[in-house]
Amino acid sequence: METSDEPQIKLLLQPWASVCFSEPTRLMVKAWFSDSSYILLLSDLSNMWYESANTEVIQQRSKELNKRLTAPVASILKYLHNLLSPLLEGKENSSVSFSCQLSSSSLILNVKSELLGLPFYWDFHCGAAPLEMMSRHLLRPLMAMSLGLHNQVQELASRLLQKDAEIEDYRESGATLSLERLKTEPFKEESFLHTFETKTLPQACSLGDGHVFTSNLKSLYLAVTQQQARAACKRHRAESEGSGSLNHAASQDPTEKPVDLPVAEEKTETQSPSAQHLEEALVPSSQVQKVQVLVV
Repeated sequence: METSDEPQIKLLLQPWASVCFSEPTRLMVKAWFSDSSYILLLSDLSNMWYESANTEVIQQRSKELNKRLTAPVASILKYLHNLLSPLLEGKENSSVSFSCQLSSSSLILNVKSELLGLPFYWDFHCGAAPLEMMSRHLLRPLMAMSLGLHNQVQELASRLLQKDAEIEDYRESGATLSLERLKTEPFKEESFLHTFETKTLPQACSLGDGHVFTSNLKSLYLAVTQQQARAACKRHRAESEGSGSLNHAASQDPTEKPVDLPVAEEKTETQSPSAQHLEEALVPSSQVQKVQVLVV
C-alpha cells in the first residue's frame, strides 16, 4: 500500500528539466505520474509552484475540459505523461501547444493537443509550493551538492600536490621529459583558488534560467536525491516498525511470535506507453457523440 510520503519521494528522484512552455518564460520543471495521480513542480528560481492531483480531481477536470471525451483516469495520465515527457527530456513536441499564466502565488499551465481529430485540453492548476517542498527539492540537495563538490576539490588538490612531489623526486633522480610540451608548473593551491574566485565563480553565479544547472549537474543532483530518498525510506520504515511494535504489544498475546512483513522494493517511474498505443485504444461512439478511451 502506497503511503502519503511515497509520491513525494518518487518526485524527489526525478531530475529537474529546463522547459520553455511559451516565450519568453522558461521554467525548471519536474513531474511524476502514476496510474491514479500526478505531481507537477515548477520554479523560475524566484518562486516555486506545484499541483498534486488525485483520481477525483482528474476525473472532474477531464469532464469539464473535454466534454466529448470519456476516459479512465489511467489513460488520461498516460496521455499527459506522453505529452510532457519529450519536453522534460529536452526534446520538441510539435503535437502539443502550451500557454502559461503565472504570479507569485499561482501558475496555470494550459495544454492543447489533439486525439483522433478531436481537441484535447488540460489545465494544470498550481499553487505556491510550501517551504518544506522548496527545501526538499532544491535547498537541501544544493547544499549537499556544494559540500560534495568542495570535498572533491580538496581531494583533487591533495592529489595534485602528491603528484608534484612525485614528479620532483623523479627530476632529482635525473629523469627528464621526452616531450617538452608535457612540462607543467607545480600546483599552487592559493593561486588556483584566487583564479577560481575571480574568473570561474562569477560565470557560475550567472544562473540565468537554470538551464546550465539542469543539464550539467543532472547526474550529481540525482545522486544526492537518491541518498536523501534512501534516508527518508529508512526513517519512515523505522517509524512504522516502532509504531507497529507498540500496537502489537498492546493487542496481541505476549506469547505469540512476531511476524516480519516483507518490505516492498522501491520502484522508479515506469515508462508510459506511446501515444500511438493510447490512440489505438480510442473508440468513437456515434450514438453519444463522444470518444471513449479504454485502458491499454
